Amino acid sequence: MGSWWDRNIIDPGKLPLLLALAAFILAFVVVRTVTRLIRAGKGPFRDVTPGGLHIHHAVPGVILMVVGGFCAVGSGRHGVGAGGAAVVFGVGAGLVLDEFALILHLSDVYWTEQGRQSVEVVVLAAALGLLVLGGFSPLGVADVGPEEHEGRTGVVVGVLVNFCFVVLALLKGKPRMAVLGVLVPLVALVGALRLARPGSLWARRFYGDRHRARARATLRYYRRDRRWAGPRRRLENLIGGAPDPTAAGPGAGPRG
Repeated sequence: MGSWWDRNIIDPGKLPLLLALAAFILAFVVVRTVTRLIRAGKGPFRDVTPGGLHIHHAVPGVILMVVGGFCAVGSGRHGVGAGGAAVVFGVGAGLVLDEFALILHLSDVYWTEQGRQSVEVVVLAAALGLLVLGGFSPLGVADVGPEEHEGRTGVVVGVLVNFCFVVLALLKGKPRMAVLGVLVPLVALVGALRLARPGSLWARRFYGDRHRARARATLRYYRRDRRWAGPRRRLENLIGGAPDPTAAGPGAGPRG
C-alpha cells in the first residue's frame, strides 16, 4: 500500500489535488447539511445577517479560493504549504459551487428548480477531479515518452480536433458531455456526432428546415428525459434537498 501511495500520489505530486478534491466534497456536504437544517428549523444554525444583510456562503468561498489559489501557485506541488493551500482552495470551491445557480441567475434560487444546477455542477466538478486524479489527460499527452517528443505536432493537431468536438457538443446543447470530453476525447466525439438537443443553438440554426431531424431529436430527448428524469430528480433531492415549489427568486426561504 505504501509503495502504491508513493508511486501514484506522492511522486507525481497529486497529493494537493487529492486534498483539494476531498476538501471540496466535504465542504459541499457540510454546507448542504447546514442549510438543510436551517431550512427545517433544526439545530443551532442560523443565516448570517449582520445589519440585516444576508451574507451568502459564496462570499467567504470566493475569498478562500483566491487565497488558496495564489498560495497554491507559489508553493508548487509538494510540501505542507502545497497541501494547506489545496485544502483552502477546495473548501472555497465547495462553498462557491454550492451557490453556482445563484451566481448564474443573479438571484436567490437556492431552493428552487433552478437551484438544482448547483448540485449538477458540483457532481460534474467532482467527477472531473476524480478523472484528473486517476491520471486522465486529453488524448494521452501524459503518456508521450522522450522518444516521441518529435511527434508533438500530431498531438497538438489531435488536441485541436478534440477541441472542435467539444465546441460542437456545446453548440448541440450537451454541456456535460462537452466538459467530460475535454478529458475523455471519445465523449466529446459522441456528443458532436449525435443529434442536437431541441432548442440548442445547433438545432435552431440547422434543423429549421429539416423537419425529420427536428422530429427525431425531439422524440429522442423526450424519451431520454422521461426515462431518466425520475432517477436524476431523486438523486439530486438526496444530495441537495428537494426544491420548494413555492420558492421563486430573491428571498425564497431561509438558507445558509
